[in-house]
Amino acid sequence: MNMTTALNNALGGLTAASRGAAVVSGNIANALTPGYARRSLELATSPISGNGVRTVGVTRHQDPVLIANRRDTDANLAGASAISDFYTRFEKAVGSVDEPKSFASRLNEFENSLTTAASLPDSKVRLDQAARAARGLADSLNAASEGLRQARSDADRTIGKQVNRLNQSLQGIEDLNNKIPSVRNAGGDINALLDQRQVLIDQVNELIPINVVARDNDRVSLYSDGGLILLEGQAAEFSFTTTGETKPHMTIANGLLSGLEMNGQPVRTSGVNAQLRGGALAAQFEIRDDLSIEAQVHLDTSAQDLIERFETAGLDPTVTATDPGLFTDEGNRFNAAAVTGLASRISLNAAVDPDTGGDSWKLRAGLGATTSGDPGDATQLRAFGSVLNDARPVAGGLYGTGNMRAAEIAEALLSKAGADAHAAEGRMTFAKNAQLEMAKIEAEHGVDTDTELQNLMQIEKTYAANARLISTVDEMMDTLLRL
Repeated sequence: MNMTTALNNALGGLTAASRGAAVVSGNIANALTPGYARRSLELATSPISGNGVRTVGVTRHQDPVLIANRRDTDANLAGASAISDFYTRFEKAVGSVDEPKSFASRLNEFENSLTTAASLPDSKVRLDQAARAARGLADSLNAASEGLRQARSDADRTIGKQVNRLNQSLQGIEDLNNKIPSVRNAGGDINALLDQRQVLIDQVNELIPINVVARDNDRVSLYSDGGLILLEGQAAEFSFTTTGETKPHMTIANGLLSGLEMNGQPVRTSGVNAQLRGGALAAQFEIRDDLSIEAQVHLDTSAQDLIERFETAGLDPTVTATDPGLFTDEGNRFNAAAVTGLASRISLNAAVDPDTGGDSWKLRAGLGATTSGDPGDATQLRAFGSVLNDARPVAGGLYGTGNMRAAEIAEALLSKAGADAHAAEGRMTFAKNAQLEMAKIEAEHGVDTDTELQNLMQIEKTYAANARLISTVDEMMDTLLRL
């Protein structure tokens, strides 16, 4: 080896060491950057000297199978978290047995107030207390229904935001698909663009679980698990109209709520043939179109039972068959054709509400009484209290085929809300643990800072060795020139 060859080899070694140090430093600096994949410097023998080194390029390392598995857990967690949040909100809306404003507590308070009033039927204070307890019972169902309506409205608004984010992410991936080949053909480094595209793909996957298919020229295509072509050359465009404030009777079927469309075509968001399966977007549609409706049915059934009990024929001899009972549907009798949203409309009969101009003594004399009657007669008060303890069929067989008392229906409502919230939280916890485990495994296969520091130390030694070789060649040249 002559001195020129040695010098060229040393210069090549310095260049490779310098480039390697930059790559390792980048790995360490971006170890926690989302979407970043570990880089390594690819080296080859120099074609000039035959035994020197040259840099071929920088290779980006990632495991497609590992990333796909992690994305699956990401989508599951996003969906499970949304559903768990909904059930938690509904559980808080109906309350628990020990909460003073819950439906069950209000019902118990109303029963006790009727018993107290019956023990001293001429006491206006006790009659007013019973009337206000009845109004509080109706208010508890109103509040629970309003809480459910807000949760449904939030789901509708969230869908609108997620659709906008989905379109932006898909368009960003399309733009990067077009940019990456041109940058590569121009001799540029595309690894940063690949990182950016992976972040966008992860964002889409959180909303809609996807399958990524590699194409020529470092492009990718995206398909949903339900068969939607999200990106094949050109990104799909989703559309959705946000309703904002929903009402219990609003559905996609009656045209009062917007469905999801892709490129102008309807997308099935529910049922066995749904084109959205898993992920945050499908969860929000499930909350808005299925879970909220089911929860509303349970609230409406409780309201229906309460109204119908006090419309029982013969319960109050002073009212006719067309008059409303103690509890009304916004002042009217129960209408079997208008059950949806009943919990939001149930109210105390204004005739007995002392705070709206009514007379609480009608709890004792009868809702249709024109005079206060015998102040010591507690017959009607006891009848009102007794009807709450009658075992009756539940509308639609919601809690089975057996007959139930009013308190048992209230307990069943709270029990279902609590059980659903507990089960959803369990699914969310499992999904979270699975996601954390997959993220941990992916991190272990990503940038290991300890290994990178060791590589950096080795590069420093290599750099020093090549620098020493150049220094030696320089000394030899000086010696030759002095001869």
